[in-house]
Amino acid sequence: MNLSLTNKRKNINDPVYGSVMVPSELAFDVIEHPWFQRLRRIKQLGLTHYTFPSAQHTRFQHALGAMHLMGLAIAVLRSKGILISDEEAEGVTLAILLHDIGHGPFSHTLEQTIVRDMLHEELSRLMIAALNRDFNGALEMAYKIFTDTYPKKFLHQLVSSQLDMDRLDYLARDSFFTGVAEGVISYDRIIKMLTVYEDELVVDAKGIYSIEKFLISRRLMYWQVYLHKTVIAADQMLINLLKRAKFLGEKDKILSATPAFSMFLQHNPTKMEFETDNRWLGYFAQLDDFDIVASIKNWMHHDDPILALLCKNLINRRLFRVELQTYPFNSVYVEKIKGAIFKNYHLQPDEIEYYFTHNKVENKAYNPLHDRIMIKGNNDELLDISEASEQLNIAVLPTTVSKNLLCYPKFVSV
Repeated sequence: MNLSLTNKRKNINDPVYGSVMVPSELAFDVIEHPWFQRLRRIKQLGLTHYTFPSAQHTRFQHALGAMHLMGLAIAVLRSKGILISDEEAEGVTLAILLHDIGHGPFSHTLEQTIVRDMLHEELSRLMIAALNRDFNGALEMAYKIFTDTYPKKFLHQLVSSQLDMDRLDYLARDSFFTGVAEGVISYDRIIKMLTVYEDELVVDAKGIYSIEKFLISRRLMYWQVYLHKTVIAADQMLINLLKRAKFLGEKDKILSATPAFSMFLQHNPTKMEFETDNRWLGYFAQLDDFDIVASIKNWMHHDDPILALLCKNLINRRLFRVELQTYPFNSVYVEKIKGAIFKNYHLQPDEIEYYFTHNKVENKAYNPLHDRIMIKGNNDELLDISEASEQLNIAVLPTTVSKNLLCYPKFVSV
């Protein structure tokens, strides 16, 4: 008996799925790697716990959940006669396990402020490539599937598409931890309805109602959780204070931060530098929520009044006001708010951006121009879900819903 292999086939208790098994020795070793363990220290939903206090789950939990769903999907597809070799099964499992490895702390916020030239998908690609070198090429199949360079397209679709294991897990997990029942989906039913037709991941016709519920749930979760007004307020304040910290850091102002975080505050590494200089990937791999939160707590006492106030308000949950509406805000009203902010905070003209945001938020649950969800009929006819569905509200889901946004301090009166 191989005791090493036996000891690495761990069963993990998950509140969403119950028992989640680590499927292979290699998967266990990848999970144990410091870069993957870092995901324990990154919340899946950033500052959403300011609105939904139980939303404290991590990207580590999400990655394990997506790995579990991938195992279910592989078993279902094999039962339907779809050829998936053991090497391919391990490759696609590792690809989904590592799909979020490039997320930083408060990921999308960080992409707008500190790591400006790199999206998390590109960072994931670079980190998987680096891990593949560390594991002597054992992740080559996973890398090819992740980058969609492997001949079997449907394997990549299981990792990244509009009906991938990533989305199935984060909807199930986020609805569970936020307590928002509208986000509950029949992930097990959806997986059982998956099949492959001409190398494309499709859904059997009898699974159409589960897909309809999935798409509606996704749209509802955006308005009720991801784009909730209080969540937007917290995120926008974090964006503004990080922009201010970045501004000060580039001017060589003293900012208390961990060495890795300091590098990003003082420098702007380009995509080429990430590609060619391994140090930047190493610095990034050291960042987690603790770097950011500890710095914000220290900056509450910084001598820059803008940075200090933003940090104090965020730490103590004195969040900005957010106004959302479908039609544009009256320009006179907008200027009154800006004038009141200038008066209350004695700002310079170029400093208003730290206290005032005027833009749009968008919600698009389904994009038929990107990896469409195809329904396979009994006669092998393929129809896009928006065409196959009998529900009128599914037909309008491809439409982007935009809302105009204002964000500013609550105690500003106009």
